[in-house]
Amino acid sequence: MANNLASLTTTRTFHLNIHVTDLQTQKSIEVNQESHVGFVMLELVEKLDVTADYSDHALWWPEKKIWLTKARLTLASCGITNDVQLLFTPQHKSIRLQLPDLQRIDIRVNFAIDVFHSVAELCAELGIRHPEELSFLKPFETGTGKKRRKSTKTNVSDDNSSQGSLGNGTLGRQTSLLNTPSSPISQKGNRKGGSDHSFSGSDSLNPYSTALSPMLTHSPTTVSAEQLEALGQGKSLVERAVFNTGWLASSESLMQQDIKEYEHLLLRFKYFTFFDINPKVDEVRINQIYEQAKWQILSEDVDCTEEEAITFAALQFQVKVALQNPQTGLNSDEVDDIDSALNELQMTLEGTTPNTSNTSANTSRPILTHIPEMKDNLMIIKNKKFGKNVKTYYFLFKDTHISYFKQQSESMGQPIQKFNLKGCDIVPEVNVTKNKYNIKLRIPGPDICEVELGCLSAEQYIKWMAACRLASKGKTMADPSYNVEMAGVKTFLSMQNDSSKDDSDYAAGDHAGMQPEDFVPPRLLAKYKSKQIAARILEAHSSFSKLALQEAKLSFIRQWQSLPDYGITRFNAKFRDSKKKQEIVGIGTNRIMLYDVASRLTVKQWRYSTMKNWNVNWETREMIISCEGDTVVFSLVGGDVRLVHEFIGGYIFLSMRKDVNAPLDDEMFYKLTGGWNIIGGGEGKDWSSKFSL
Repeated sequence: MANNLASLTTTRTFHLNIHVTDLQTQKSIEVNQESHVGFVMLELVEKLDVTADYSDHALWWPEKKIWLTKARLTLASCGITNDVQLLFTPQHKSIRLQLPDLQRIDIRVNFAIDVFHSVAELCAELGIRHPEELSFLKPFETGTGKKRRKSTKTNVSDDNSSQGSLGNGTLGRQTSLLNTPSSPISQKGNRKGGSDHSFSGSDSLNPYSTALSPMLTHSPTTVSAEQLEALGQGKSLVERAVFNTGWLASSESLMQQDIKEYEHLLLRFKYFTFFDINPKVDEVRINQIYEQAKWQILSEDVDCTEEEAITFAALQFQVKVALQNPQTGLNSDEVDDIDSALNELQMTLEGTTPNTSNTSANTSRPILTHIPEMKDNLMIIKNKKFGKNVKTYYFLFKDTHISYFKQQSESMGQPIQKFNLKGCDIVPEVNVTKNKYNIKLRIPGPDICEVELGCLSAEQYIKWMAACRLASKGKTMADPSYNVEMAGVKTFLSMQNDSSKDDSDYAAGDHAGMQPEDFVPPRLLAKYKSKQIAARILEAHSSFSKLALQEAKLSFIRQWQSLPDYGITRFNAKFRDSKKKQEIVGIGTNRIMLYDVASRLTVKQWRYSTMKNWNVNWETREMIISCEGDTVVFSLVGGDVRLVHEFIGGYIFLSMRKDVNAPLDDEMFYKLTGGWNIIGGGEGKDWSSKFSL
């Protein structure tokens, strides 16, 4: 009996082959099926002749693409037998990362946890709040890009050849989390060869500031051709859509997705619903959002009119001017903010209520018992091939609807047309110096309807613009926030009006150095001479010349968010019921759109608020979306259908954020976005009531 037990024990014992990547050596460990993962790593370290810190190391199973990080698991529970080859390798590895502002750094990230949490770790190191809005994007490599990256990768490996090699009997281990041959960082955290941006008083009070904050708050003014390649400037909408197939899966680790050490990755804002932007603590975040927005405009990834492009150029120029004339020390507003925060803290500790003398407009407004109406004469502006057609009509704004009549005497009858503004896009078309106060409405429906309203005065514009904004959210003028909306519109107009009166604060030399090609999309450069563009930029700049650096960036971001194409991620798709071989589907912050490839116009759209459920058919690799009275079925061309599932689920998840201080519900994120693990993440659930527009 004893011999039989000994024989059984012997048969269960086997040698496990493990490759140590840092030392480029192979070791064989005697184990059995009941051996724990922690025991295997301990035995392996004892067999190594090199004394080093292996706390960051773990076992990786290449064949199954699994990390064995739980020390108490047995080999039997993991399914490991004697023919398995494992790797003993660091969990944190270096990648060459391009940031939203196109800076490139070599930085160590976690390869052993899912991308969602790996990005969160990285953003904590970079000082960026709300990392759930960002992710890793694998760049689409053209032939030229592949050659350049191959040579760069070889150089990087040579530069870091000491890592993972033997030296003086110790393992050459990288002690710093950051190593940036492309953007070297000094011990103080400043970028060598660039501007020496020291921490301001507000930085010292910012709990999210890191050693990298100065470099990430003030981006380089020039970029190389290699950096621009990552923007994905395709010639057509189809080519641009190909670049979006590179988004990595949030629920899988970098190793699971075959990302190698020193590989090129892009860090980008993936979801365009920016939560709780706070200028006091979000300097890095605001700058990176601004830079990504800027490059989307300049690369024509987002469509805008010529006038809008000039406005963006003027704001971008003001950012440049403000950078060249930084304000030092704490200004009075910052001191007031600090005093206010201290007073609030003191009153909280004493149990007293804060002074409510400065209550907002919405709290002081009387409660209305009826829904107000607004009646006035406005213009309808129709753009034609040879100019514009402008006609004046009598308008009635009631509830969330706008209707118009030929004249006031006919207002008791049937209107010429009536629009429900709930869910529509509101785009301002304003130029204070030219007395232009227009409102563009993109009204949802089976066919997109665009209407441009012209207001006769600034006062009229403030009232109607505020009402339109509320109506787009499903609110009426009886809502307490109506006064807040009007105050916001009024502040923006008065800021432009005050700034346009005086542009004498800057010398001529400040404008002489302008290079129009740095501020406008290529199509404007092809259409106009540089002097003409520069003159238009300087004229528009007069409206923004008094903006501080942060204000200019935030104004740029707000203008970007008002564009019809804002926040749209496009993919090449094939619809089941369509005869066309390929179409473009766009995933937005609150809707899905079908584009016409030739004209780039929206043909049809489906809002998340009308979506009942969505799921993936993994046999046919198709996305199935059920809306009110409509079922949409499509697959991706040249991409994994899980990309669409993750974008839809991600936007619905982010729309549920309400409390700034509440931790993220990781389980809900995986449930909504992990369609390739949980088939039909949204199946059988009506999410329309949970999604807030």
